[in-house]
Amino acid sequence: MTPAEEPSGPKSLLAQRFRGFLPVVVDLESGGFNSRTDALLEISAVILDMSEDGVLFPSETHSFHLEPFEGANVEQSALDFIGIDLESPDRDAWPEEIALPELFRKIRAAVKKHSCTRAVVVAHNAHFDLGFINAAVDRCGVKRNPFHPFSCFDTATLGGLAYGQTVLAKACQVAGIPFDNNSAHSAEYDAEKTADLFCGIVNKWRELGGWPLEDKTGVGE
Repeated sequence: MTPAEEPSGPKSLLAQRFRGFLPVVVDLESGGFNSRTDALLEISAVILDMSEDGVLFPSETHSFHLEPFEGANVEQSALDFIGIDLESPDRDAWPEEIALPELFRKIRAAVKKHSCTRAVVVAHNAHFDLGFINAAVDRCGVKRNPFHPFSCFDTATLGGLAYGQTVLAKACQVAGIPFDNNSAHSAEYDAEKTADLFCGIVNKWRELGGWPLEDKTGVGE
């Protein structure tokens, strides 16, 4: 992998906050647990922004229903759990090789806007989502993947730290974020709730005085 290019111009507050990374909140729905053999059925990404006074907030959401790749495994139990009907005429599913470059184009535009070096996945149990993204990138031969290949922010871990809860619905409940279990297991709904949770934790840490860092080592510069 070639190193990410250094952006020109001054770094935005968002770039300074996350060491040049743009956090992008992702959720996906799949036909099973194996990223190499099981279908990727939905993907949603919430791009974040930061106000002039350093408050992190969700900015825009991009979502796609996906067609299972050729030869993909789809477990009926997974479809029953997430409530997806692959035969629904209203599903409007895209092939992976078209949807992913379109999604990545929007993310790269945000990376450039904020003078970041690349995007980093934020997700609940993040390595699950990142594994499916990396597998789909390999399958489709995508050359310009904006995401770091292994670094990520996991809101299951952060929720456990901040609120003593690792389940998304329960962490949101403790954080005071409305959560409708009937709407859960949609990639878009879960991504937006995960974004609310992540932003809430980051902003609370700032309110408590954890950021910006005291200038002792130059880390916060």
